[in-house]
Formats: sequence, C-alpha cells, structure tokens
Amino acid sequence: MLTKLAMTGFKNRWRDYLVLFSGLIMSSAIFYMFEALATNQSFLKENTGIGLVGIIFQFGSVLLTIITLVYIGYANSFLLSMRKRDYGLFMLVGARKGKIGQLIWLETLLVGIVATLAGILFGTLLTMAISQLLISSLGLTLHHLAAWYFPAALKTLLLYVGLFLLAGLFNLIALTKTPALKLLHSNDQPNRPQLKPVWQGIQIIGGTLLIAVGYWSMANLDKLQMLGIAIALVTIVMGTYFLFNAIFVGLIVWLKHFAIAHRGLNNFTLSQLSFRIHNYTKILSIVALLFALALGAITTGMGFHRQVPMMANASNAYDLALVNPTKTEQNQIKALKPKTQTNYHFKVAKKAVYYQASEFNTHPFTTLNMHGKNQLAFKAVTNSAKQLQKSQYSYQLGQLQTNGNQMKAAVFLTPSAYQKLAQPEKTLTVFATKDVTANLPAIKRLVKTAAKHDASYKVATNLGGRYGAYLQINSMYSGLQFMGFFLGVAFLAMLASCLMFKILSGAAADQHRYQMLDKLGTTQRQLTGAIRKEIAVLFILPGIVGVIHVLFGLQMFKFLMVTSPYTGIWLPFLIFAGLYLIYYLITVKIYQRIVLQ
Repeated sequence: MLTKLAMTGFKNRWRDYLVLFSGLIMSSAIFYMFEALATNQSFLKENTGIGLVGIIFQFGSVLLTIITLVYIGYANSFLLSMRKRDYGLFMLVGARKGKIGQLIWLETLLVGIVATLAGILFGTLLTMAISQLLISSLGLTLHHLAAWYFPAALKTLLLYVGLFLLAGLFNLIALTKTPALKLLHSNDQPNRPQLKPVWQGIQIIGGTLLIAVGYWSMANLDKLQMLGIAIALVTIVMGTYFLFNAIFVGLIVWLKHFAIAHRGLNNFTLSQLSFRIHNYTKILSIVALLFALALGAITTGMGFHRQVPMMANASNAYDLALVNPTKTEQNQIKALKPKTQTNYHFKVAKKAVYYQASEFNTHPFTTLNMHGKNQLAFKAVTNSAKQLQKSQYSYQLGQLQTNGNQMKAAVFLTPSAYQKLAQPEKTLTVFATKDVTANLPAIKRLVKTAAKHDASYKVATNLGGRYGAYLQINSMYSGLQFMGFFLGVAFLAMLASCLMFKILSGAAADQHRYQMLDKLGTTQRQLTGAIRKEIAVLFILPGIVGVIHVLFGLQMFKFLMVTSPYTGIWLPFLIFAGLYLIYYLITVKIYQRIVLQ
C-alpha cells in the first residue's frame, strides 16, 4: 500500500521529477566528459599541448568533484522539498517510520542510479559531439580522444552512486526523526533578517579587503606563482560570502523604506526575497564564484585561440620553404599568389649550410626583428649576406631548412668558393602570402605533396616559417583552449542548476502565498511579473559579482598571453549571457507552474 501511495505521488509530480532527472543527467554527463579527458593518460601523453597542462586538468577534476558535491546537495534538497509533505501524510495515516525510511532510501538511490547511467550515456554522445565541434573550430589535431572511456564511466558511477547512498542515508535519518506535523509545515517558518549595523559594517570592510587582496594576488601571479592562486582562492571566496551576507540582507531591508517598495507587488517580492535570505546568501556566493570560473574559463580559452595566428605571423617573414620543389609544387605555390617568392641555392656539409652571398645581395632575405618589449611588435628588415651573417635574427633562415639542417650554421661564400664545394647543390624556395591563416588548407596540401618525396615534411617540427610555427603553437595551446571550453560548459550548467534547484526547492512553500494573492484579486499578469522580478534578482546579483571577478581575474593571464586578455572579451560575455538567460527563463517557467497551479 505504501509503495502504491509513493508511486501515485511520483506520478502526480512527474514533471518536477523530470526537472530533477534532467539536471542530474546533465551533471553526471559533464562530469563524465571532463573525466574522459583528465584520466585518459594516452590522450594526455600523445597530445603535447594538452600533456603540458595535465596538472591543470587534474586540478580542474578535483574542483569539479567539489562542485558536484554541492550540486548533489541542492538536488537532494529539491527532492526532499517535494516529498516531505507526502511522507508526513503517510505517517499521519499510520505508516511505520521504518518502512518510510526504507522507501526514502530506495527512492533516493533509484533516482541517483538511473540519472547517473543516463548521464554517462548522454556524456558519451556529448563528448563525441563537442570534441568534433571544438576540433573543427579550433583546428586541433588530437590523438586517442575516445568518447567512451571505461575508467571515466566507472569513476562517475561510483562517485554519484556513493553520493546518493549518503544522501539517502541522510534523508532516512532526517525524515524518520522528524515529527509528522513538522514535515507537513517544514517550510512554513520564515527566516527574517535582522540588521546588526556594527557586524554588517565589519563584514563589508573585511569582505572588501579580502577581495582586494585576492585581486592583487591574481595581478601579481607571475611573482607569487602557486601561492598567488592559493591566496586568491581563500580571500575571494571568504570576501564574496561576507559581502553577500552583509550587503544583500541590508539592501532588501533598506529598499522597503522607499516609496517604490509599495508599488504593485514590489513589497511582496522583497518579502519573498527576505523570507529565506540567509540561505540565499550562501548559494549566491557559490554561484557568483562558479559564474566567474565558468566565464573566465571560456574567455581565457578564446584568448589563447585568438593569439595563435598572431604569434605565428611574428615568427618569420615567410610562410614556408621547400627544398628542390617539383613542378607540381611550384604550380601549387603559384596558385597561392604569393606576394614574395625567392630561390636560394645552398650546399650542406656536416657542420654548416653554405649559401651564395651574391644571391642574398641581389635578393635580400627578410627577417622580423623585435621592436620593443611586446613579443608581437616587430619590424621587417631586409638583409644582405653580410648583414644577415652579423644579425642575431639569422636563425630565421635556419628555421626554413629541413632534414635536421635547422641547427647548422649558415655560411655565405663568394661564387668561386661556393663552386669549389663538392656537395650537391640544392634549391631553397621561400615564399610569403598576404595571410597564412587564410591559406592554411592550400599550404597543407602543398606540404602533403612535398612529403611524398621528402619524409621530413611529415613532421610538424621540421616545417619552418609561419605555417610550421602555427602548427606548433596551436598544438601547444590546444590543451588550454580545449580545457577552457570544457570547464566553462561544466561550471555554467552546474551553477545555473544549483541556483535553479535552490529556488525551486522553496516553490512548494510559496504556493499558498500566491494562492492568497490570487484570492485577493491579483491578476495573473501581476503574479507572473512578481515571480520574474524575484528570480531575476537572484540570477542578476551573482552574475554581476561574477563578471567583476572575471574582469580582475584576467590579470593573472597577462604574463601567459602575448596579447591583452581583454581583447574580444565581449564575445564570450555575450555567449555566456545568452546561456544564462536560457536557464533563467526555464527556472521562471517551472516556478510559475508550481506556485500558480
């Protein structure tokens, strides 16, 4: 009979459970995606750029686990809020607490197992889709990236099932020791804010100082190293909580004294916000920090991706060089419509590469000389043989060589001395187009053709010029780009879901208040407007704080990026705002359906 009643309650609330299931599926799917990267050692070892940031992946995995603990806690509170009244009614009709405890434990565990298995399956598909999307958009070449990775699936299953076992045990203890009448009225006691000016002032000053110290440590990360990250993590977390706890409580009480608070349902909205204000400050602090992490990860990932072509263009004056190009290769070069193309003849000895000085005097070799402290600030300089021999930038000529000749010294000889060398003569063809990134597909085909008769062109490190630099730099930064997008998606989904579950967990208790307003003659439009304002405040406040954290937090990447980390920042902000708005609209829709039945 008890099981039948429970199933009836589940059937009546299937839409609410659908929200819970969808959130848990997304959470476990994202956790699986990240673990599929963080624990796949073959993937990390085979991809140089990603392998270099393996430690960061592991740190992100730990951080994601901590966030998952918080997320499961709020999802479980949402589950409890939906079932407390039902369990109280079961007790009133004579059901034994032991049986109800078993039912609670099994129901929580069932929700966790089903959602986790579905999440792993969805995560496998999502990993495949997102990986292909990122690889194609970023131009990455990644090896051993498997959508299905059993160790990651096992770790996800064990973590989530273990967490739900603990959650079920907590629910069993909490509900079976709670009187039936208290379960029926569990959400009816308000937590009214009480202003304490002295304590509020201490929290505001302390919170501001802590955040200022955190911002300072991030701006000086090149000096503080790992200590700077530790300082920022502690001070910004504590400072954000103090400011929310002091300012948010005081702001709501302060706004009630203004005339605007008495217009329409504004006073009701403010009262709703103050109803469980202290609980909201905790979750809003967490959401603000997650918001900053998510937006910062996406912004940084896009920043690293944006500077790759800039660094490639600053590496050499020429796109590529071919040794003894065939007729087919010469035609492919001609099709690129190069703005510069020159042939130099050379002979290779054991310790040096010998060139004809007269050719460099007739067709000077261009080098890119750094101009100022900025690594991307350079000026093009044409060099004769004598100038190139003395120039500190003569290595740019060696970069265009293949077959292990890059490290050999360049020696410029007179025609007579050059002719006395017994080594076979070769031709080095160098060329430059207007934009190497715009011609990447055509240059790739050219290299593929050259590799048919010279295997050295199959190795990216043997390719000199801008094209070779682009491949190597893109490979080096691909790990940071990839991780940034993955972390951004993970944190966004979890922060919005945490806030959504926190808001929805109190929706059942708010239902009778909206029913009273409806009986008093309040229009449906006024009720929905009040709901939108209330939830908008809860979404906007952590968003503002998160954006401020990101704007200051990007200072820590100044010494890692050759360009400003703020360049093009509007694009990730716009994308993130759109995704955040979608979560807000979903929360409003579900909340309206619960309280306005």
